[in-house]
This record gives sequence, structure tokens and C-alpha cells, in this order.
Amino acid sequence: MPAFISRQKILFQHCDPARIVFFPRYFELLNQVVEEWFEEGIGVSFADMHMKREEGIPTLKVEAMFMAPSRLGDVLEFTLKVIQIGNTSATLLVKATCNGELRLEMKQVIVHISNVTGKSRAWPDDMRLPMMRFMGDQTENEAKAHA
Repeated sequence: MPAFISRQKILFQHCDPARIVFFPRYFELLNQVVEEWFEEGIGVSFADMHMKREEGIPTLKVEAMFMAPSRLGDVLEFTLKVIQIGNTSATLLVKATCNGELRLEMKQVIVHISNVTGKSRAWPDDMRLPMMRFMGDQTENEAKAHA
């Protein structure tokens, strides 16, 4: 079960006066991971999606668990897997680690929409089929459903 991997260095701009990542910044980092995944893993850049295709993928829901703090200079490895693909939505599981230590786990539900109408629409095959390559195995999916 392949995962999409993105490495991001924690910069001064991510940190608060306590010298750790200010938790809202993790949502910006998550958005960067998803944007990179669409361009590199799915093959559809956000620029093409929004500007040419007039589509979008707003977030419907995010759940986050912060396991340990991240600090200036840390390099986080984000792994993204798809838990579920529906007709118009997808559930993603993103974990961030540093030197093998789990720092963050986020579950995000995104919805494919038309930017013209603002209404959800079915995933086109050129997005749905590549997404399926990042599906976790059934055991992992069942464990997450019961967590």
C-alpha cells in the first residue's frame, strides 16, 4: 500500500513564543501536503484544477491528534494514505513523524466540487483512478473506523 510522502522543514514562521509549532500552522502544512499529492501523486495541479478545470476540493472535516511538539529546524515526514473514496468525497489519513517519532495524525475529508456551481460532483476518472493507488489495506481501514 503506497503512501505519498512529503518532507517539510519547520521554519521560524511555523513557531510560537514557546518555540514549538503553533497548532494552526499544521493545517497549513496539511494543505501543502495535499496540494503536492494532487500534483505529484494524482497528476492534477491545483493551478490546473482551479484555473482551467474550474474544480476544487474544499475540506469538509478535519480531525487532528497532536502527539508531540515539533520545533524549529525539525524535518517532518508527512505520509498520506487514502482511507476511503466515495462518489464525490475522499477521506485521507496524514501522519507526521520526525526521526521515527509520531508528532501528528490528521484525518481529512475532502469533497470534489464545481467552482462554477459550488456543488459537489463525482470524481473524474483521471483523479479517482490515481487516488486508488494510495488506498490503505482493509485491516488499517477497519481499525481506523473503530478508533
